[in-house]
Amino acid sequence: MLTDIEIAQKARMLPIEEVAGKLGLERKDLELYGDYKAKIKDSVYDRLKDKPDGKLILVTAINPTPAGEGKTTITVGLGQSLSRIGKKAIIALREPSMGPVMGVKGGAAGGGYSQVVPMEDINLHFTGDMHAITAANNLLAAAIDNHIHQGNALNIDIRRIVWKRCMDMNDRALRQIVVGLGGKLNGFPREDGFNITVASEVMAILCLADNLTDLKERLGRIVVAYTYDNRPVTCAELQVNGAMALLLKDAIKPNLVQTLENTPCLMHGGPFANIAHGCNSLKATKLALKLADYVVTEAGFGADLGAEKFFDIKCRFGKLKPDAAVVVATVRALKYNGGVKKEDLSKENTEALKKGIANLEKHIENIRKFGIPAVVAINHFATDTAEELAIIKDKCAQLGVDAAICQVFEKGSEGGTELAEKLCGLIDKGEAKYKPLYDLELSIKEKIETINREIYGGKDVVYTDNALKEIAAIEEMGYGNLPVCMAKTQYSLSDDPALLGRPEGFSLTVREVRLSAGAGFVVVITGKIMTMPGLPKVPAANRMDIDENGVITGLF
Repeated sequence: MLTDIEIAQKARMLPIEEVAGKLGLERKDLELYGDYKAKIKDSVYDRLKDKPDGKLILVTAINPTPAGEGKTTITVGLGQSLSRIGKKAIIALREPSMGPVMGVKGGAAGGGYSQVVPMEDINLHFTGDMHAITAANNLLAAAIDNHIHQGNALNIDIRRIVWKRCMDMNDRALRQIVVGLGGKLNGFPREDGFNITVASEVMAILCLADNLTDLKERLGRIVVAYTYDNRPVTCAELQVNGAMALLLKDAIKPNLVQTLENTPCLMHGGPFANIAHGCNSLKATKLALKLADYVVTEAGFGADLGAEKFFDIKCRFGKLKPDAAVVVATVRALKYNGGVKKEDLSKENTEALKKGIANLEKHIENIRKFGIPAVVAINHFATDTAEELAIIKDKCAQLGVDAAICQVFEKGSEGGTELAEKLCGLIDKGEAKYKPLYDLELSIKEKIETINREIYGGKDVVYTDNALKEIAAIEEMGYGNLPVCMAKTQYSLSDDPALLGRPEGFSLTVREVRLSAGAGFVVVITGKIMTMPGLPKVPAANRMDIDENGVITGLF
């Protein structure tokens, strides 16, 4: 079989105007970025806002493993399969981050014959949204240091600046740095650090803002530092939220692209799910619901992270009402959760599979806690045996959940028609009764403990002294009624990546709690999670190249 990039390079893409035409859009509704990419103008939603919404489908997964689950591949394949069976469908995805593309994970545009194209553009600079977010974030960082250098009229305590610079690359050396060295002309020396762009609050704000006005107001609410008398200092006080919104004026518009089979896809925003809320922009999802009858979207990593935040943050803020969820699982990943080493995953091992399937069972339970019906998508690999596949399907039947074997990686839409048909049948039953997991009036600690108990399966929560002080300060400032955004390892239901399967009775350690007043949530950092990843020993970038004819190799 051809590699992902070889398949993508052979794709027969339609001009983006033709893809838009499938959605009832015209050239005047688009801002073109070449032949195959476009941004959709705000006037489109204004025109369609009173139209009934389509059906909203969330694709989530079990906890990811080094074997890979192919959640985005299933998402893209499902969108193509819905189109194949005659449904008017659209896909809504996040944009890839350059850090993982050049690091371990690689691209985020699907795989095999279920990809979004132009894959190379999407995985590299795309339409420049990431750069705009980075620029806006760093404008605010520069304004803080400049304000202090120019006299510090706001009385900012330079020991308590909480806003960090960012860049869209994995670079561990920038986690903790010192800025302002070199004497009086360069400002005041202080400790600082970088986040990866997708962990910036600016990214979260862009993905939750309704329009430019809302964006500007949210940017103004960002708490950047505290004064010597313990008062929070906001971006609005530094008077740069207008300029930041200006930098983001194009980035806020959803991007339109297509799949290998020319199904429309809105690709917009890209917060990580292990350190942010892990969903594409609310603006793109709301627009998609007006443009098609079926909207397939995804949330990052397992249902304990992305799906929980999709339901408790994105759906709550956007007043969305999901109709169904798809939980992606693989034989390989479930065997890994059952204790099999990565190098042995190709060998049949029914006992390990039966043990590891507890992870899938927990994620199905979690989806149901939000009142959403689910179907399981078994992403098929060539090494899967008939007995192993039967074990998963039998277990799903015992749990009262339908399951479908998917071969969208190898066959595109043809390999996902069973899933598409079962999903439509599930939606037609009208069983969805969405409800958030917790009430916003609960204290911050009660929200954390509810998620730990109900979603992770933990027993109790241990707070560092620093975390307790931060929670108290956030509640004292009047932000106690915000939802919480858990920053946690994606590899386990717990905060310990080594605890596979379905761990129970563990203690969750909350190390730090940060206020994201502009985004509208409180970030709770657990375990050893970091907001600036590092590159691996052999980065994916080492395998990438481009020849004299501009042909790219090694990108996946």
